[in-house]
Amino acid sequence: MFCIHSSKISAINGSTLQLDSSGCDVINENTVIPHSGFTWKRFISQLFIGITLWLIPLVIFYWLTDDFDFWKKLIFFFTQAAFVTFGGAYAVLPYVAQFGVEKFHWLSSMQMIDGLALGETTPGPLIMVLVFVGYMAGFNHGNASVLGGCIGLVITTFYTFLPSFLFILMGVHFIEKTQANEKVKVFLNIVTAAVVGVMFNFLIYLSEAVLFANSESTVLQITNVSWIVLSVIAMHRFKVNMILWLGVSCVYGLVMYFI
Repeated sequence: MFCIHSSKISAINGSTLQLDSSGCDVINENTVIPHSGFTWKRFISQLFIGITLWLIPLVIFYWLTDDFDFWKKLIFFFTQAAFVTFGGAYAVLPYVAQFGVEKFHWLSSMQMIDGLALGETTPGPLIMVLVFVGYMAGFNHGNASVLGGCIGLVITTFYTFLPSFLFILMGVHFIEKTQANEKVKVFLNIVTAAVVGVMFNFLIYLSEAVLFANSESTVLQITNVSWIVLSVIAMHRFKVNMILWLGVSCVYGLVMYFI
């Protein structure tokens, strides 16, 4: 229950808000907060600020670095990646893996798997994996430069979040207007179906990297296959806690590595 003083809230239809038993105003879909509506002035100012923030690092790299093409590619890539994050983390990761590994060669497929594993052990898997890719891009571009990796990490974080904040600040009014629009709901259902397909494609990509020694090999990694089967049985049949099983898998991986 949200309670706001009646002098700060008003009904869309101009009627007096109903009070609950505690004497507080009830906030529902028929109420609006003053100055929260759409205005072209606010929209244009937010767009201008967003574009300015987007350009500042680009200009800095242009004037202060000798490898501007690399940083420009990194900036444009993660800006584009941010525009498809509305489908969820696992919708954008196939895009990042395909371009980061196969096209730009910023990291290997197994390093991409390492980044995904890192993301799954912490909150916020999307940003964890993306900054890992950004770090490895800067690290490998600078010939194992930790400084280059850290710069890549910061750039990735900045350009991943900037469009997201712009979507929220500039698009909230339009989202509110489309809540009951059936055509928009149909469109989003189609997008959801596409996201499921993209996630399945990502599953195939990850499976190929885990089950085989490399992309050209046809020999199954029996140890990995066995652990996948065991994991499915443990979590599906015996309902083992996922976090606990991740910890067990980490220990098992370390044991196999040192053996």
